[in-house]
Formats: sequence, C-alpha cells, structure tokens
Amino acid sequence: MPSGRCALADRLEALARERCRLHAYVLMTNHAHLLLTPEEAERVPQVLISVGRRYVQYVNHTYGRTGTLWDGRYKSSLVQAETYLLLCHRYVELNPVRAGMVADPALYRWSSYRANALGEADTLVTPHALYLGLGDDEETRRAAYRELFRIALDDQPLGDLRLALNQDQPVGNDRFYREIEAMTGQRRELRKRGRPRKQDEPPSADAAGQDELLF
Repeated sequence: MPSGRCALADRLEALARERCRLHAYVLMTNHAHLLLTPEEAERVPQVLISVGRRYVQYVNHTYGRTGTLWDGRYKSSLVQAETYLLLCHRYVELNPVRAGMVADPALYRWSSYRANALGEADTLVTPHALYLGLGDDEETRRAAYRELFRIALDDQPLGDLRLALNQDQPVGNDRFYREIEAMTGQRRELRKRGRPRKQDEPPSADAAGQDELLF
C-alpha cells in the first residue's frame, strides 16, 4: 500500500495528468473542500475519481476496513473568480475554525492555509493570479492574505456560496449568470425566495476564462 509520500505523489500526478490547478483545500474529518481551476471542466471528475480511489485504499488499509468511503456524489459549483475567489479561499481554509477544531487556521495541519498565508512548502498548491495580485513580492502577498482572515465572512456572500454548493449551481454576479445561460442555453441562478435579480452590465466576450470550481 502507498505510504504518505506515495499518496501525495498520486495526488500530484492526478492534478498534472488532468491539467487542473489546486489553489486551496481542506481535509476535514467527514468531508473535504477543493478550489480548482481545470483547463477543461470534464477533467475534474477524473481527478476526483483517481484521488478518491487511492485514498479509499489507503484508509481501508490503515484502519483495517473494507468497502466504500464516500457517501454519495460530490457537489460542485462554478465560481466567478473576480468576485468570489478569495472568499472561497477563506471559506475553505476557515472550515476547521468554524467547526471549533482550532482557534486559528494556521494551527490546522490539513489545509492549504499555511502555504498561502505563511509560505510553507506545499507542492499541491498553485497560486491563482488573483492571489498573486495581492502584492508585488511573496511576503507582501502573504501579509495581505493573512489580513483577509482577520475580517469576518459576510453573511450574504457566504450564504450564497453555501446555497450554490448545495444546489450544484454557479456562484457570481448577475452578469456571470447571463454569460453561463448564453453559453449553455439553460437558466442558472440560486433558487432563493424573495430575492429579485438586478440588472447588470452586458456579458463580456471572455465569459468563463478565469472561473474556478469549488467542491
């Protein structure tokens, strides 16, 4: 059975093979969150299948169990990077704090926070362009990133993000929804009562060029 080092190599291989970049992640006791940018959306299921298969083997071997590990299909949401990417970073990496497991995300070992905020080596993580835009050098970026975590997550965007994940819907502004509708021919919006949609600027030509997937 693979050691921890081999399991890490398997995850790196899956990301490279399927041409997906991982920006943030957290492994919790009963679920995991990943913030990914795939070159093609069809690549994402292959990453999850590959990693999931090896992880189940590792857990079953380590704990002397058999059978499946995951409960049902994963949920995913297409994220508008310009408005929600850094919020998704915070949502993902603050999971252990919200769960009462640690008082500070830096104290949790199984997430990308220490790579993004403190510069700890993590070969799984590829910085997003918006993260790189936080500063002109690494220390400035990390300081700006840590500062984001001193601010409480706003209830409305956090609620929108959770609702989008639960419904397997994209999350972004109204222009983003119209761009997706134009590309897919299907109406896409969060099914939330009593929230009328606002009129916004027309769709841009490069509709989904910088969008991510959150799981």
